[in-house]
Amino acid sequence: MRASVLLAGLIATALPIPIGGAARAAATARPMRVMSMNQCTDQIVLALLPPARIASVTWLARDAGGSLMYRQALRVGINHGLAEEVVRQEPDLVITGSFTTPATRGLLRRLRYPMIEVDHTGSFAAIRTATRQIAAAVGEERRGEALIAGMDRDLAELARNPGPPLRVAAWDGAGFSATKGSLFDAVLGAAGAVNVANQPPASGYGKPDTEVLLLSAPALLVKGAGVGRAPGMHDNLDRHPVVRRYWDGARTLTIRQAYYVCGTPMIGKAIARLRQELRDAARQIHAPLPFAPAGRR
Repeated sequence: MRASVLLAGLIATALPIPIGGAARAAATARPMRVMSMNQCTDQIVLALLPPARIASVTWLARDAGGSLMYRQALRVGINHGLAEEVVRQEPDLVITGSFTTPATRGLLRRLRYPMIEVDHTGSFAAIRTATRQIAAAVGEERRGEALIAGMDRDLAELARNPGPPLRVAAWDGAGFSATKGSLFDAVLGAAGAVNVANQPPASGYGKPDTEVLLLSAPALLVKGAGVGRAPGMHDNLDRHPVVRRYWDGARTLTIRQAYYVCGTPMIGKAIARLRQELRDAARQIHAPLPFAPAGRR
């Protein structure tokens, strides 16, 4: 309540923040109380900094389904992306994502909080850029380069041993997903999978249906486990009798959204785990689909 009253007063007067956070940030190149307000920047901050230098990360960072750093997140405070929490926690630096609530970002700029905005990390190149941006802002450039080097080593090792390609359909309740150019598609490719959603005939349809799935005949459906998502109409295609008949059980692999929802330097290790899960699932398939072309499972 006190934070809300203070925030209301600050908005009304449009004065600089009368607390220590902004002054400390101006005095040092190494902020000692960093607050992340984005699920993806959370994980990079947790990888770069010790808990003592993190004011908070979002509550989503503690979700094992969506965060590769959920254990580390248990050691620091959390926030829900509210401006009132910024006032209460007094960070030296606020790190937001490009999709963080525009109203919150605009308010923090108006109140002159030290803040950086990090673009969506939808590719391996974007992960390097974001990691360097955050590392520079918190004064941990060497640590940032070490994280990037580790990711690049992991990706190189994966590329050296691709194995036979496995045809899969990245799938959600409404049909195909992981469009070409997305991080999810890049992750699947690095894991040794070919996403049929981006190949004919699937790629020629704006709204996929079961007929297109039958024509594409993927060996596996790869589904991201929903993080806090309630069932809805978008699940109808997922429950279609054709989908359930041919792809239920061993032909459906449900994976953590943490593997692809956020681009972080830890993604190489996540891809290695995904590759193993894909290979384990493929070994459980003992007969080809009855309508698959010769030579396909």
